[in-house]
Amino acid sequence: MKIAALKIHFFSELQTIQDVSEIESFFFILTEYVHNLKRIDVSLHPEFEIKESYFNKWKNIISELKTEKPIQYITGEAWFYGLRFEVNEDTLIPRPETEELVEWIIENLKIQKSNNLTILDIGTGSGCIPIALKKEIPYANVSAIDVSEKALEMARKNALDNQVEVNFIHQDILQSSNLQIFKSPNLLFDIIVSNPPYVRNLEKHEIKKNVLDYEPHLALFVDDSDALLFYRKIAQLALKSLATNGKLFFEINQYLAKETVELLEQLGFKNIELRKDFMGNDRMICCNL
Repeated sequence: MKIAALKIHFFSELQTIQDVSEIESFFFILTEYVHNLKRIDVSLHPEFEIKESYFNKWKNIISELKTEKPIQYITGEAWFYGLRFEVNEDTLIPRPETEELVEWIIENLKIQKSNNLTILDIGTGSGCIPIALKKEIPYANVSAIDVSEKALEMARKNALDNQVEVNFIHQDILQSSNLQIFKSPNLLFDIIVSNPPYVRNLEKHEIKKNVLDYEPHLALFVDDSDALLFYRKIAQLALKSLATNGKLFFEINQYLAKETVELLEQLGFKNIELRKDFMGNDRMICCNL
């Protein structure tokens, strides 16, 4: 089969599940993944021959896509802030909204111009936040916590692949009384950042099948009765662990922006700034003591 014919077959198989633009995006991601052919190569070589063994691989991938399995879990990789990350079903797929959070933190750090910065990411998953921050601010001392050992295994590999040094710690933040994660009892952080679980169970009907069926619920969902559980706990710990002029950054549930701001005010945080993401949803908060 020629690659031009494969493209027609690929579209016909998925047209009832995905829209045309997404199918096209998937096709070119997969031509590079399976054949190391970029989009321009496909255009220039429509007669490229697909061997039977490779066509069988395409058929298997199409079958997985029909179940709405995320393409990132099929290829085992995702891109975040210009960096490649390995992902699997133990880690959330990095999202563009979180890239905006990272950009906001970098803006703040570059203004500070300190050569002795300490950063802590809580609930790191694939490690995308601390690794991107370390890549952009190489002189910072960056650490990250997660409750999942399997997620930490992936995060450590991603740090190695992206040639940065991040201190990864296995810890259940809800069971922690402090953030003294090293031997030094007086360590304070210039930046504490977290993208914790914030989707309420009552919002599950809004979640697409590819997320609901495949991404780790431990990193996604929180009980309806205490949706700000992680924000409260992390903010309380941050009260004791932020350096002078240190800042706390959160990615938040767009439906609970007002409640999250009020929580931080009640705990004594100041200069609370709420930002929208590229979709116009309340998505990020920065504050300090």
